[in-house]
Amino acid sequence: MKNFLSHFVRRSAQRRRAAALQDAGAFLPAVFSRGVSWSSAALRRFGILVLALTLTGNIFAADVATDFSAANKLYAEGKFAEAANAYGQILTSGAASPNLLFNYGNAEFKAGNLGKAIAAFRRAELLAPRESEIRANLAFVRNQVQGATVRESFWQSWLGNLSLNEWTVFATIAFWLTFLLLAAKQIRPALAKKLKSVTWIVAALTIFSGTILGVQAVSHFSRQTGVVISAVATARSGPFDDAQNVFAIHDGAELSVLDRRDDWLQVADGSGKTGWLPVKQVEVLPGA
Repeated sequence: MKNFLSHFVRRSAQRRRAAALQDAGAFLPAVFSRGVSWSSAALRRFGILVLALTLTGNIFAADVATDFSAANKLYAEGKFAEAANAYGQILTSGAASPNLLFNYGNAEFKAGNLGKAIAAFRRAELLAPRESEIRANLAFVRNQVQGATVRESFWQSWLGNLSLNEWTVFATIAFWLTFLLLAAKQIRPALAKKLKSVTWIVAALTIFSGTILGVQAVSHFSRQTGVVISAVATARSGPFDDAQNVFAIHDGAELSVLDRRDDWLQVADGSGKTGWLPVKQVEVLPGA
């Protein structure tokens, strides 16, 4: 009954969203065709549109909260596989947060799926890089993995204390502070001597943070890591089933993704060995 109600709420939310978008499609062309002259009827329709979208968002949030509570209940009852499946369905809907990914990782670990647990914890770490519980659980699960695996270097781990968004904010603030200090020196030459040291320090921070931001952006968008999510996977010499076996990889091994051809990924393990794995055996993550 609960699943039926949850399905009914989701379908209702979808119908409301479709109706709101249809209303928007009929409304917006009429508004722009008349220029900036908004009639009282147009304003009412716009208000109804905004209200409909707001209510749809609230219904979706309430639905996610209900599903999250149900998944937490399954975990508390020791039904770890069912809980992992429930958390996974929430993630499939597009909702993601450090807490959701953390609980999902715990459920997958309790269900015996090391790879899926590591992938979940790593995704949670990208959103909350300084959360000690996420890092502790990730380290604990990693210690259960057999065989060679790819790990972050000391500098990658240190730079990972700030997320990509946080490095962006830091670099932006430093840039504008430098700009304001230089402008102040031009507007008030008498302040030039007093602001000289501060300007140099802030300019150095701008260069430093900008460089780190560039490094992190390149790592995040171009370097990919794959986590093995099957009990045992066999890397092959080429991207086809009949290719020669190269080496075996265990559940939870983290690999560098080098290339992709159709449904195959070329990967490298921590020892430098390379081979091809089916996509279904690997969960690909963005760079840390």
